[in-house]
Amino acid sequence: MSRKEIYSEIKETLGLVPKFFQAIPDSSLELEWKLFKVTQLEESPIPNKYRELIGLGIAAATKCRYCTLFHYEAAKLFGATEEELENTVHYAKATSGWSTYINGLQLDYDEFREELMQIMEHVRTHQPEEVET
Repeated sequence: MSRKEIYSEIKETLGLVPKFFQAIPDSSLELEWKLFKVTQLEESPIPNKYRELIGLGIAAATKCRYCTLFHYEAAKLFGATEEELENTVHYAKATSGWSTYINGLQLDYDEFREELMQIMEHVRTHQPEEVET
């Protein structure tokens, strides 16, 4: 596809051609647009709202203000509530914090894994059985 054709498709889909697409060189514009459509716009096994909440958590943890804004607004577009948005960012903060702590202390990974598997088994065996409806 030509740049003009790709721009036409982008404008039809998004309402305008964002500057970040205008900055992409001809050699990779078509590929980047296709990838954007597949990863950001099309349906997937993960519903759009949850996919955008995942994106928000990653963007917040990596501290990318562009991606944070994009995924925050996209999650709202797909129905995320303020409570879900806050919970997502809080979860990302907690995960990043524990990662920093455990990696910084250089705890033994194999020991961590073994303990985690014991915890999972304990929780599994102590969960209430699901009630059939």
